[in-house]
Amino acid sequence: MKAGSNRENSGNIKFVAVAASAAAKAGETYRSGAYDGAPEREPVMTIRPELPHGYVPSEREPFMGPLQREYFRQKLLRWRADLLRESTETLQHLKEDTLSQPDLTDRASLETDRSLELRTRDRERKLIAKIDAALERIEDGSYGYCEETSEPIALRRLEARPIATLSLEAQERHERMERTHRDD
Repeated sequence: MKAGSNRENSGNIKFVAVAASAAAKAGETYRSGAYDGAPEREPVMTIRPELPHGYVPSEREPFMGPLQREYFRQKLLRWRADLLRESTETLQHLKEDTLSQPDLTDRASLETDRSLELRTRDRERKLIAKIDAALERIEDGSYGYCEETSEPIALRRLEARPIATLSLEAQERHERMERTHRDD
């Protein structure tokens, strides 16, 4: 099957074949055909479902089934792209602004704005790392499950915080422990 072609499975879900590997990310072209084990950088074929328009995960469907995983993967990718776009805009903005303001008050205000903007971008850089980790968990099948209890994380929590690694109960326990140890 070639990348980009559609096929129907028994559940009438359209699947789109996508080459997802380090080789594909490195810009190599997709090579179709049987995988013979060599070379190591041979692209791995993964099948991704095509989301129906307006799809929203539901409690009635299997937890972290193909549609839910694809929904959260796309949500994380969009979030990551937005953060990267804002970062690029910030860099452009910082290049354009100069600190050659004649008025000391204006210069101080500009420096304060720059400092705040850089702190925000630093937080977003850390958030991008968490998004990348969540995307890796989607690929390895551990996404959506609590790191402490291995129980499913509620869809509402994942919808609100797609990078969540703990269930609500585990997160509350974690925060209580932090408060307890912080007060010591």
